[in-house]
Formats: sequence, structure tokens, C-alpha cells
Amino acid sequence: MQGRSYQRSLMGSSLVVLLMGPSVWAVPAAEPEGRMDSAKSVSTLRWPKAGRRPSQPSTTVKDWLAQALAQITDLQINETVEEIELVLVATNADLAEVSTTRSSDSLIITIDNAQLVENTLQANPAEGMDEITLQSLDNNRVQLTIVTTAETAQVSTNPDGLTVLVNTVAEQPTDSAPAREPAASAEEDELEIVVTAEKTPENVQNVPLSLTVLTEKEIEDADITSFEDIADNTPNFSLFSGDGANSPFYSIRGLGNSNFLSRDAVAFYIDDVPYDRIGFITTDLPDIAQVEVLRGPQSTLYGRNSLSGVVNIKTRQPTNEVEVNGTASYGNFDAVNLRAGVSGPLVKDELFFRLSGNFLSRDGYIKNTFLDNDVDEQRNLNGRAKLLWTPADEWEISFNASIEDLDSGTNLVAINDFNPANAFEIESDVNNSFKRNTNTQALKIAYTHPQFRATSITSRRFSKSQQRSDADGSPLNLIVNTNDFAATVWSQEIRFQSPEEAETFEWLVGGYFEASQFSNQNDGFTFGADAGAVGFPVGTNLRSGELDETILAAFAQVSYRPAPPLTLTAGLRFESFNSTLQNLDTVFTPPGGPSFTTFSARDVQQDTDILLPRLVAEYRFNPDLMIYGSITRGYRPGGVNFRGDATTLTFNAEKSWNYEIGLKSSWLDDRLKVNLALFHNDVNDYQVLVTDNLAVGRIDNAEVNITGGELELRATPMDGLDIIAGLGISDAKFTEFGNFDGNRVPFAPSFTYNIALQYRAPMGLFARIALQGLGTTNFTEDNTLKQNPYATVNLRLGYEFDQTGIYVFANNIFDTGYFAQGFDFAPIGFLVTPGAPATFGVQVTTRF
Repeated sequence: MQGRSYQRSLMGSSLVVLLMGPSVWAVPAAEPEGRMDSAKSVSTLRWPKAGRRPSQPSTTVKDWLAQALAQITDLQINETVEEIELVLVATNADLAEVSTTRSSDSLIITIDNAQLVENTLQANPAEGMDEITLQSLDNNRVQLTIVTTAETAQVSTNPDGLTVLVNTVAEQPTDSAPAREPAASAEEDELEIVVTAEKTPENVQNVPLSLTVLTEKEIEDADITSFEDIADNTPNFSLFSGDGANSPFYSIRGLGNSNFLSRDAVAFYIDDVPYDRIGFITTDLPDIAQVEVLRGPQSTLYGRNSLSGVVNIKTRQPTNEVEVNGTASYGNFDAVNLRAGVSGPLVKDELFFRLSGNFLSRDGYIKNTFLDNDVDEQRNLNGRAKLLWTPADEWEISFNASIEDLDSGTNLVAINDFNPANAFEIESDVNNSFKRNTNTQALKIAYTHPQFRATSITSRRFSKSQQRSDADGSPLNLIVNTNDFAATVWSQEIRFQSPEEAETFEWLVGGYFEASQFSNQNDGFTFGADAGAVGFPVGTNLRSGELDETILAAFAQVSYRPAPPLTLTAGLRFESFNSTLQNLDTVFTPPGGPSFTTFSARDVQQDTDILLPRLVAEYRFNPDLMIYGSITRGYRPGGVNFRGDATTLTFNAEKSWNYEIGLKSSWLDDRLKVNLALFHNDVNDYQVLVTDNLAVGRIDNAEVNITGGELELRATPMDGLDIIAGLGISDAKFTEFGNFDGNRVPFAPSFTYNIALQYRAPMGLFARIALQGLGTTNFTEDNTLKQNPYATVNLRLGYEFDQTGIYVFANNIFDTGYFAQGFDFAPIGFLVTPGAPATFGVQVTTRF
């Protein structure tokens, strides 16, 4: 179940559960003395009741147990014009715990801590109901099943019974097509955020790790459409692209992909498909439903291992009702962004589809005055298709496919003065270009059994990119950089795990296989007629090669709750990694030829086998306050360098121990949530990309220590007003790296922060202002080239009516200048990527 939320209300000893379609709103009331409970939707954490102790020594255990259970003695049906009232007559009804689910044709209400005198079955009990079944289950549970087409119900308990009101007339919005209200009160807001970070649906406040979740509502309100947008709203996650289309740099907790020659330190997932390199992922992400960013090593729950975290993106699912959504925006730099999606059933209640896509076009921010054109314009077209088949309640089979076609310029330019103001106008004799084509297919099969869940995910990804740019950034015929990369990746993940209802003991076992082929062609430089004047030989120096990599892994994790407040978790992963450089040739061709090979290598291998443990302890003081601590082993495999030479072909695996403690809390009836995490990370053989003038061909290994933390806050101080804030601190330094001991790690900001205030008024007005900033970011190991702290401000204003919104937006409204990337490119100058300037425009969204 997704989209669930719960609300608290002090109403004596009652419990109110609101069911709207497949979503649940549960409201636990003030609890009787001696109890420690929380409302539980399916698969969220439930606290067993302490019960009531016998008042006299002579009371037997059997009598005490009977007193501690709700005794259901009768079922009464009362029919009105608009709703049907079902009354379950009971004693001790206030002791019952109610959870509610929705199948394709039924409302299912499970009552824990209850006993039933007699099972009941009634056919056609009232108009709008086909059948009512009331039956006993094991472990003191009673189940009420209502076969009906009604989408909503209201459940409440009191000391004398339980009442179910089923609305059979008014049509309510469902999870597949939610109505967008112009304003929401605190009692209507989505207070529970359900995530699958640990491969089972649960409240984000119950997950014992540092985790940022961007919900569908927040994604729409902030207009989040890219990885850069995601990073801007996540503590200790930074992405350095400058809003460009070509390969970005990033870091989570100071670890990232500044070494693009090996595997990413972060595992990127879109709809359960692991992506091999962030540079091969679509620039613009359509139809996002939810984003989960997990910080720290993740190896015992996910198929693809990650050293510093996971970015898990879910797009909207197919629906059982026809749904259409669209967005159109236009802004300065002639920016056009069109998005559309359509979803519905092919076979009602069984086979569903969803199609979505977007088109993005804008002029460049950087002008080439020599050729009178833009350097970094973008044209991007991508689409996604989904099929979902549910042949039976226990089966869910889905097929996903996506495609992207990108044709743009590049935003990495050469300048002489390291000043952002000088990076938006250059003189170059080359038209920069960057093209990327990708396609992805994935088949997911999920089976749910009362005793276990099984999932299989098979995926294939093909990615190709072609890049050509002026390396000297001048009108002279000096240096042109080119590279053509292509990759095909097959992956297979299989998981078996405990059912969602498991509480005392939860388990998961899985296996993962990945095979990839990576090739590079025309990778290098062409030195023009003017290159000799600055000391370079005239001609072309190009590499070509093929790299094969294979991953085979098994992983498992178990969680045990020896006492209600305490949960202990242990996990283990075994991974075997093989990297084989099939061939590598570096060829120099002078003007007029002939060509000659300057370096060649064949069949170079690097293998790594490793065990990766994870230990977690969490303690819950009450339903609103939890602390946890964890120790996790992190790992990024070594490999073979496809840009190396005789002495730099292989590099060692990067390993780490990550220590983390955290607190998750909710206050003031869930109006305020505060989460804190502190961590320390010892990294051995940190993989450092070394650039020697024009040659990017060496990976060194160093020792690194990283200490920091994350603080996140979400508050609703008044109806319609939301405050979202995050702070990340990361002190990442070299401890053993020659002359660089004590220096900060490149592309690891000292801090990040994000603050957003937004207000949605009852009359339909919407306003959001967001402040996002980074601390000092070094671009080189010697820390001489750096970006000082800076902040940007984004503004969004709109008017919303029915299911349509009209907005004006302005990003980086003060036109703050900064560098997203910077490299020393002697003797030419500097290679830099400037951050995006001020942009503004208008946007219209609708859904029906």
C-alpha cells in the first residue's frame, strides 16, 4: 500500500481509520494508562499492547487474557440513503487494533487483539454490497471482508463496539487520480511517508538510517525534474553539472564519482533498474512519483552494491482508472519544457498501462562570439512505457521500457581567468556537441505468499554518448577533445523476504548478477596546426578499447525484535567482481600519416572478492521517538583503467567502515518532524583521479577520513504552511596521500543546506521560496582551485483551481555566479563549468 498517512486525535479511547480507495488514514487516540500502541496500517510498525495486569492474585492467566481482548458478539447492519453502517457489538472494543486494506473488489478490515463468538457470512446484505464475511483468524485476530465497489469507508471504535461506515453514493477521489485541493489543513496533509528503502513498505520515521524522501506532492510543488534538483533538496548530496547535459560530478557524504573511470560510488535506481553510470542517465526525469536518497553504504538489501548511498527513483504506476496529466512551461533562453502522461486499464482490474514523456529545448547560457552561436544549448526527448498485469491477487508482473535521445552542446569550457563572470562568453573555433542515446527494458515479477514474498527483476540497458569540444577555448586551431563511449548492461536480481505483516522476525535473502560491456572509441585529442606553438605535437592521439565487467553477489539481512522497543539487525553480502580489459590501443597519427601505436594492452584482469557486514540496533522510546546505531562495511571494486598506460592500468578496491548514530522524532501531533544523523567514515584505498595536463590516465589510491552529519526538519506550524529544511556537514580529508595529507577531498563540500517555505491558501494561491547553498568545494587535490561558499534562491508563485495550476517561477533569482566544476589545464588555462544563471518563466499543469 502506498500513499498512506495517519493523523492523531485525542478522542477518549477511540481509534478512527479513514479509508479512501487504497489509501489509509489512521488516527490513534489518547491511549489508556499502561499501554504503548500506535496505529498500524498494513506493513507499518505495530507496538504490542502491554495489556492490563490482573487486579487480584487469584485471577488466572486465561481470565486475564480474555479481559485483554475485544470480545465481538454480534454484527448489525443499518442502511441509510448514502451509506451503510456496520456495527460490531463488542466488549473491550477500545483494546482492538484496526488495519485496513483494499483489494480490487473488497474492503478488508483486520482487527487485532480480538475474539469472535461466531463466524458470519451474509450475501447481498444491502444495496452496493455483494457480501459480508466476519471470521476469526489465528493469533487473536478477526477479519471483516466487505465485497463492494465502494471506494471509501470510515472505521471507528468505542468501548462498546466498532462501527464501519461505507459510502455507497458519493464518488471520492482515488489514489490513481487524486483531486488537487487548493489548500489542505493539517488534518488532511500527508503525515505518514511510506518508503521501501529497506525493501518493505514502512513509515520513513521507522527506517534506521539517514534517509531523505521527496514525496510526489513535494516533487510537484518544487518542480523537481532532474538529479540536480534532487541533490539541491537533500543534505550532503551535491551534484556539479551547472545544468549541463554531459557527465556530471557528484558526491554523497564526500564520496562520489570524481573518478569516472571506475564504478560509481552511488547506486542509482529508476523503477528498480540499476544504472551503471550517472552520465548515462536521462537529464530530465518525467513522471516522478517519489525519490528516496539513502546515505551510507548499502550492500545487504540492494542488488547493486554502493559505497556511499542509493538514489532510488520511482515513477508513477499504471492505474485502474483513466488518468491524464500534462505540464507545459516557457522561460527565458527560449526554454520550452513539455510533459505528458496517460494511464488506464487495458483489462479492468487486471492489465494496466502508463505512457509518459517529455520534450526539453533551450538556448545555451554560454555564447561563442567567434562562431556566433551557443555553446551549451539542449534538445532532449525521452519517453517511458509501463505495463502492469495482476492475473491474481498474489501476482504482480510489470514490464518497463524507456528511451532517450539527447542532442546538445557542452558546458565545460576553457577560460584564462578563474572567474565565473568570464565563463559565459568565449571565443572558440569549434562547435561543441554532446549526444546521448539510451534505451532500457526491465521485467519485474513479484509473488506474495502468506509466508514470504518473492521478487525477480531482469533488466537490460544500452547507452551511447558522443562528445566533441574545444579544449583550448580559443579561436586558434589548437586542441579538440573527442570521445565515444558505449555500454550494454544486463542485470538479474532475485529476492525472497518475509511477509509485510512480519514484526518480531523479518528476513531477506537475495542474489545479484550483472554483466557489462563498455567500449571507448576516438577517445583523446586532435592537435591542430597551432598546437606546436604551445608545445604539443601536431596530429591525433586517440584511444580505443573494450572493458568487460561481471558482478556476482549474494546478500541477506535479518531483523529480530527481542522486546517491543528494541530491534536488532544483521546483514551480510558476498560479492565477486571481475574487470577485464579485452584490448586497449593508443594510436598517434601525424598530419599525412602514417599512424603508429604508442601503447597497447590485451587481456588485463583485476578480481576482487569481499564480505560486507552490516549491524544495526534501534530503540524506540515511544511511537514518536527512535534512536539507532549502525556499523557498515563499504566497498567500491578495483579495476582496469581504460585510459591507462603500462604503469597505471590497474587500481585497488576502495573499502570503508561507516559508523553512524541517529535520532528520528515526531512532535506536536506530527506537525514537526526532526531527524538527526552523525557519522564517521574511514576509507582505505580511496580512488583518486589524477589529471596530468591533458592526460587523464592515472588512478591513485589514498587514505581518507570523513566525519559529518545530517539534520532534517519538516514542520506545519499552521494550516497550509510547510517548512522543509536540511543541513549536511562533511569534513572529508586525506590522511595518507603524499604531499596532500590534511587536504580536503575534491568535490566534497564542507556543508550543504536547503530551506523551503511554502504556503497554499484556501482560495487557491500558492507560494514557495527555497534557499539552497554549498560550502567550500575544492576541485583539486592540492586545494588551490576551489569554489567558495555560495547560495541560490528559487521562487515559485501560482494559482490552483480544480486540478489545474498556473505558476510563474524564477530560479537563482539573484543571478549568483559560481563554478560547478574546475580543472587546471596548463598551459592553456582552466577548464570550467559555470553554474546556471538566473532563469524564469511560466508553467501550466493539469490532471484529469
